[in-house]
Amino acid sequence: MRFLPVSLNALLVELADLDQTLALLASLQRDPVHGVAELVPAARTILVHYRPWATSAAALVRAIAGRDLSQRVERSNTLIEIPVRYDGEDLAEVAQWLGITPAEVVRRHTGSEYTVAFTGFAPGFAYLSGGHPSLDVPRRRTPRTQIPAGAVGLAGTFSGVYPKASPGGWQIIGTTPVPMWDLGREQPALLQPGYRVRFVDMAAVGGDWEASFGTATGGRAEGAGSGAVPAVDPHGQQSRAASTAALKVKGTGLLTVFQDLGRHGQAGQGVSASGALDQAALRTANRLVGNRSDSAALETVGGGLQLQSQGDTVLAVTGADAPLTLRTADGRQWNVPTHQAVALADGDTLSLGQPVAGARCYIAARGGFAVAPVLGSCATDTLAGIGPSPLAVGDVLGVLPAPAGAVVGMPEQPAADLPTVDRDVVLDVVLGPRTDWFTPESVARLAAQRWQVTPQSNRVGLRLTGEVPLERAITGELPSEGTVLGALQVPPSGQPILFLADHPLTGGYPVIGAVAPYHLDRAGQIPVGAWLRFNPIGPFQALPPSAD
Repeated sequence: MRFLPVSLNALLVELADLDQTLALLASLQRDPVHGVAELVPAARTILVHYRPWATSAAALVRAIAGRDLSQRVERSNTLIEIPVRYDGEDLAEVAQWLGITPAEVVRRHTGSEYTVAFTGFAPGFAYLSGGHPSLDVPRRRTPRTQIPAGAVGLAGTFSGVYPKASPGGWQIIGTTPVPMWDLGREQPALLQPGYRVRFVDMAAVGGDWEASFGTATGGRAEGAGSGAVPAVDPHGQQSRAASTAALKVKGTGLLTVFQDLGRHGQAGQGVSASGALDQAALRTANRLVGNRSDSAALETVGGGLQLQSQGDTVLAVTGADAPLTLRTADGRQWNVPTHQAVALADGDTLSLGQPVAGARCYIAARGGFAVAPVLGSCATDTLAGIGPSPLAVGDVLGVLPAPAGAVVGMPEQPAADLPTVDRDVVLDVVLGPRTDWFTPESVARLAAQRWQVTPQSNRVGLRLTGEVPLERAITGELPSEGTVLGALQVPPSGQPILFLADHPLTGGYPVIGAVAPYHLDRAGQIPVGAWLRFNPIGPFQALPPSAD
């Protein structure tokens, strides 16, 4: 095993192959290590998220290094059969690459069982290992900008099915009508780690595939549980009729979404945590109106949000330094402060102006919003498409009555030193796990030069540009591995992407470092056009098994 630093609350365990990875994963699941919060397995690695107040990287290394990797992982008794139309646009090219006919590709793909090794990339996307040993093909040199949902692809020795339309570089050999991800199922992800999978040629089955494989809610399963049942409202719409007041959306700004502290613990379904980009600001907004600190609030970027009160409401706005205006139903208007509770009468409209520092504001309503959680959270994951829809003009947001004893908080001071476009924003960085994939000059350049935030940035990540791109010392393909919030992933362009809350669970480009956890809220407030400097807090080095 090789232990690599990732952040101050995560490390990466690198192993020799997939079999060792699955053996270690099974060991850690069977006999958990104290302080571990979540495990994200991949092709040759396991990303270990841990609680720094409960354990340390050195203690985890000692606890993991002695695990027995010789035991083979038992296969699940659940077999999922997936019908496929072998009509993929890369089928002929794959056949040519392998030196066989397209029909032989289909025969080999359907002739063996696969196993769900791990999930990632997108909710419901499963990396399937096994199958015919000859089916080993490289990813496309240039990824497609759009691959349809249900596309069946090959990459290296893995097979997979795209759960939703998305960009991707896998070789597409067919399509399936069976959805890999469906929030109407008790387990939204059809393919769970350990499941066995067999692909079936629909041309051989005949026209009535539903009679053979069930309805479009899932493939044919043997050994699985009973039928699916709806778990939650998949759109996250208003779920409780007990609201006594409401807010009507008169303007949304660039993007306004519901956020809370995130949906943790869903890595097994390929779902990352998402959640508020400035979690301290969200907690403060809730505290000011007497809510639980993890209640859902609105996150809005830039100015332009307008909320009209229907009935009496109490709101608090925190986060970015932005002007706040209250206008009454009869046209009177005045400025009100942020970071304190503001009472709105029926017909009053609260309007948010363009921030002068920071990028995102958080709006909490006393009593909380009447919005349904999805997978245990009200966070809107813009990449995965999970959670409530972004706000639209005309939406009416129900507000619940405050519970007895809920105390409105005293006014608070805005966060100091909010990022602006006028001053360089300095972020501390933990180097790793793939710092050694870059030239020493590029590692030095990461800290030495300034990086500007481009307009292509969003909740998935800040896309950065620097005068001189980063160059790799190792140019081979990196097997997909887990990524963390704050990771600095470097694509072939050499221009880093700073992953924010809606980043993919796994990625295939090397990560040179990660923003320290205590600077993540600051990173979430950086506006487009700002200049960044990275400050490595120590040199990169693998964690020795005997570290203390």
